[in-house]
Amino acid sequence: METSTQRLTPRSASASGGADARHSVQHAFEPEWAALDDESLLDVRLCDLGLKLAGTWLGRPIAQLQRELVAQDIRCKPHFWLSDEWFTPDGVPGVAVPFYLAHPRLAELEKTQMLEVEGGTFEWCMRILRHEMGHVIDNAYRLHRRRKWSQLFGRNANPYPEYYHPKPYSKSYVLHLDYWYAQAHPAEDFAETFAVWLTPGSKWDVRFAGWPALKKLQYIDELMASVAGKPPPVVNRERVTPLRQMRTTLREHYRKKRAKYGDVHPDFYDRDLRRLFASTAGAERGESAARFLRRVRNDLRRMVARWTGEYQYTIDQVLKEMITRCDALQLRLDRSPERTKLELSVLLTVQTMNYLHSGRHRVAL
Repeated sequence: METSTQRLTPRSASASGGADARHSVQHAFEPEWAALDDESLLDVRLCDLGLKLAGTWLGRPIAQLQRELVAQDIRCKPHFWLSDEWFTPDGVPGVAVPFYLAHPRLAELEKTQMLEVEGGTFEWCMRILRHEMGHVIDNAYRLHRRRKWSQLFGRNANPYPEYYHPKPYSKSYVLHLDYWYAQAHPAEDFAETFAVWLTPGSKWDVRFAGWPALKKLQYIDELMASVAGKPPPVVNRERVTPLRQMRTTLREHYRKKRAKYGDVHPDFYDRDLRRLFASTAGAERGESAARFLRRVRNDLRRMVARWTGEYQYTIDQVLKEMITRCDALQLRLDRSPERTKLELSVLLTVQTMNYLHSGRHRVAL
């Protein structure tokens, strides 16, 4: 995502792990903080991590991105730096990469704190990089100033909303990252469309045949042909909020990040839980609903995250609330665990989708 300060890229579709990040290339001399336990590591400041992109596994996806640009004869050469999140600053032809991808110990901490490692696998990282490259190309060639750009995507100068209301079945937008993110803002629509166009073997002309979004893809195809072989007019190498300037501790960083992704979630009503479980009086011998939820919590969280694209951390906050309410209502199982787990996954998915459709879906600013 791009911004005059910074706009963070949203989650993209991927498995919830981060094997590549956890097995990144390690330097000959490991930093002292790599041996710390989580509690001690959380007190380290971001600027004191001393991280560099060079020598990490991130070189592979970045090199792949550069090969894809060369294949299209796009002469823009983006620069990359470490920061606290994914973002492309407004007017800068470069991409900030989150610090936790630069060392396996930090990827482990990220997963402990947020339950997943965003961009932590090669495929996931490539999806985000292609999206960010859409912003980079837009910045480098000042494409949003063109009249047809505005006609197809909207006004780039429109302010970003705090939340947006996606229309999941709309065919006016491509599908690349989760949350129907092309619908968040005209700049995101362009970046998402560019990412689909750039992806090797995407067959976008077939995949989106008959969709209004095809006109946007065809425009990107024409636009890229018009800049092919030409150096971009914007070539600054500015690095916005680089890691070395960030004096906050990891503890404070994650406190803010968890608050951001866990402060708004779907409302669960007691009646929904009573439909799934029985009161203590009606099922005295059944396992307590709270205990059952704790037992299947990880499976449910991963399953619903895969279906909806929602952050596992956000879903986990909802599950915590469900457990609390089940305890308070003294609910118990009165049917098979398999059937209950299935119905729980449906309820959790429906409530998450209601949240996404409610107009309260947060833009990652």
